[in-house]
Amino acid sequence: MPLADARALVPQLRVAAADPQADIAALGALADWCAELFTPWAAVDAPDGVMLDITGCGHLFGGEAGLVRDLTARLARGAISLRAAVADTPGAAWALARYGKGGIAPPRQMEEAIISLPAAGLRLPAETVARLDKLGLARIGQILALPRASLAKRFGATLVSRLEQALGEVAEPIGPRASVAPWRESLAFAEPLAERPALDGALERLLDRLCLRLVQAGRGVRLLELALYRVDGSVQRLRIGTARPICQTDHLQRLFAQKMDEIDPGFGIEAMALRAPETQKRSPAQLALNDRRQRAQDDRARLVDRLATRHGAGALRRIAPFESHLPERAVALLPVAAAPGERDWIATQPRPVRLLRIPEAIDAVAPLPESPPARFRWRGEDHRIHCAEGPERIAPEWWLEKDGGGARDYYRVEDTAGRRFWVYHEGLYGETAAGKGGPRWFMHGLFA
Repeated sequence: MPLADARALVPQLRVAAADPQADIAALGALADWCAELFTPWAAVDAPDGVMLDITGCGHLFGGEAGLVRDLTARLARGAISLRAAVADTPGAAWALARYGKGGIAPPRQMEEAIISLPAAGLRLPAETVARLDKLGLARIGQILALPRASLAKRFGATLVSRLEQALGEVAEPIGPRASVAPWRESLAFAEPLAERPALDGALERLLDRLCLRLVQAGRGVRLLELALYRVDGSVQRLRIGTARPICQTDHLQRLFAQKMDEIDPGFGIEAMALRAPETQKRSPAQLALNDRRQRAQDDRARLVDRLATRHGAGALRRIAPFESHLPERAVALLPVAAAPGERDWIATQPRPVRLLRIPEAIDAVAPLPESPPARFRWRGEDHRIHCAEGPERIAPEWWLEKDGGGARDYYRVEDTAGRRFWVYHEGLYGETAAGKGGPRWFMHGLFA
């Protein structure tokens, strides 16, 4: 009715502005909550409902009646009133929840369950319901008594389709809001948990169950998400990642322990759900009795996991070989968890421990063309060469450079103080006559 008429009847009426977008968002959050606690197949039924496919889930709650009681009690604690109905088909459950008394319909008796409900219970457009009412077809039972062909001819195919869906003659699957993770475990608590030891114990149980399944399937965790559902309806989420696929409960528990302090249980956590959206196949490895290399790799992986959990995966980088002739371009910085590439480091070409990002010009003197320098000056300091190795010629990347660049001759040199450098000259000595200015010397790196 108009607001003025409503206020005339109820002077103390509380009025709030409508916010349809917020209502849909809240309904989506409720569907996600149901998906974690009761069944992963949960969908929003706008504007005021949630549809759940509880096939195979009832026994976890002592039957369908137990599931309905649990759902109703949990929502009642959040001041949410509802009417729940369970039926063989989504259409029949929808009609019983909105136009019936709710409850659980007897199996394989959909026609008897909905025969006395209004025609609007078939999820028909308002125009169709109005036309049916004018003809005296106010109940679903009256519609069922008529031939399907005449109904389709007069009211359209939608009416017949809705009838068949409600009776189970046509399948009507429920599409979940998000893809269902195959690796998922959840726990619901009879009493809300608020203490850290209790939460840690529940998390350990979830990890044990999930890791056992992963071990049996020969897979390991790469990404884990923990959702904690508070009694006030809010959800808090934690996420951890691993550098390689693992399924070790103690290590994963330590990673979550670094983030559990972020959790505010409020008045208590009533359920927890753990899912692994990213897993990877684990290759079996033969371990020796004293395999130091394997233990070192395991220690490095655990260290990377702890650092990534504490500082974020984006804060960690590793160097990897990159397809380029030029040394300053042959290295790439990648996320530490990135998959290894097919290209490996070239072990036959020694490279300095420290490579300058941009080669620095030096003043060098070479006794003969195409020979290493006898001495050079770099950053205001003179260096006299004691011994040298080379040259190693690296051709320019002419397909990237505008002028094609010049060839480089690299030398590994050691000065009289024992310091080792990686220097090169760009260009050839014979190019002086051609007006190119001859070679220029550069410092590119330092050896240990």
